[in-house]
Amino acid sequence: MFGPRKSLDTLLHRPSGAALAKTLSWPHLIALGVGAIVGTGIYTLTGVGAERAGPAVILAFAIAGAVCACAALAYAELATMIPAAGSAYTFSYAALGETIAWIVGWSLILEYSLACSTVAVGWSGYLVGWIQSAGIHLPAALLSGPHAGGIVNLPAVLVALAVMGLLVAGTRESATLNIVLVVVKLAALAIFIAFALPAFTADNLHPFMPYGFASTEIGGEKRGVMAAAAIVFFAFYGFDAVATSAEEAKNPGRDLTIGIVGSMVVCTAIYMAVAVAAVGALPFTQLADSAEPLALVLRTLGQPQAGHLIALAAVVALPSVILVMMYGQSRIFFVMARDGLLPRRLAKVSARTGAPTLITVLTGISIAAVAGFFRLDEIAELANAGTLLAFIAVGGCLMVLRRRAPRAPRLFRCPAPYVVGTLAILGCLYLLFSLPASTIVRFLIWNAIGLALYALYGRRGSVEREAPANA
Repeated sequence: MFGPRKSLDTLLHRPSGAALAKTLSWPHLIALGVGAIVGTGIYTLTGVGAERAGPAVILAFAIAGAVCACAALAYAELATMIPAAGSAYTFSYAALGETIAWIVGWSLILEYSLACSTVAVGWSGYLVGWIQSAGIHLPAALLSGPHAGGIVNLPAVLVALAVMGLLVAGTRESATLNIVLVVVKLAALAIFIAFALPAFTADNLHPFMPYGFASTEIGGEKRGVMAAAAIVFFAFYGFDAVATSAEEAKNPGRDLTIGIVGSMVVCTAIYMAVAVAAVGALPFTQLADSAEPLALVLRTLGQPQAGHLIALAAVVALPSVILVMMYGQSRIFFVMARDGLLPRRLAKVSARTGAPTLITVLTGISIAAVAGFFRLDEIAELANAGTLLAFIAVGGCLMVLRRRAPRAPRLFRCPAPYVVGTLAILGCLYLLFSLPASTIVRFLIWNAIGLALYALYGRRGSVEREAPANA
């Protein structure tokens, strides 16, 4: 019904010329997960979440984390069962069929590209602020795209191209640098908690849930805990990028389990602590009006230098998010090309680094172009929609493969798989429909374009559809 499915044997045995080099161990994978998860989300979405849910943004972070935890358990089992590149796309190909796999892969492209470009633009804003505070004023036309009266957001373009160059240099080298950048980000958040938590005031938590629990429209805007959860969900995803590295893990059974589950546990604890410290130190109405809520808290508490350190950490470390997201997108493109759904000549692996150089360059250039010229604020929530669809598919794949291939080796077995899979699906569906209606419409349009491309090219180029004829 949904096209051919890939056999597990095919996924586990690749010709040497089409396989990625095994260069990553579990510290690299935890850093990849934390590097993707801890980024612009926690630096900016605390304020956005507070605007939608009030002090209950703390609960919104917990709910989004719980939904992601269910998805993470499913990812951990599937990634260790099928240690091949492609993440949710590859799992869907094995469990649900080619058409569903295409839709999931197309949605993952949306997730990674928009998230990556958004972070590049956000990094540009932090950098320009620092440069201007030093009394250096750059031409405004080179600091923003045409939508803001400029020509190009040059810093965003340059950081995207720089990260692309790092990935071309090699996966292990870029992953090792990522560990350093992750340490910088975690140190900055630890500084924030250390200064903000002593100023905690219980009065700032009342009323705790001013807009209720469910996502409802108030004053033309979605409000409520679930509306906030649907937005702060952006701050959590990224652990799925660890699953895209499955083919490059030295010891998939151990390393992927630690990388996926470990990064989720670490980041959920960090987010809860940051949210409690921020909302407890400052009334949520003040947080809601700020594009840099963490720095605002520290300045309000009379700690401007600590606020500057938080901003500096963003300038130094946010490229790690771009790195992991660009890495994830290049691997999705690579696997789809290897499967024939995109031009196969893109799936070439460098003999020197074992990484897909051509697809990485094309990915970097496309992300730099979007970051430099396009307005992202109205479509950023599309990244959430793409991720939620991928998580729904992974929850389904977990249950389907437990039934279809019960004896297949699983180096990590998800506890209560049918409960976890069902909770992941239902939780993600609830979050998906808590997004604004306009976002859902744009997401459907994106997938309609994708299905048209699949019908015109991908279906005919499919390696799996050629296999019976070549047999």
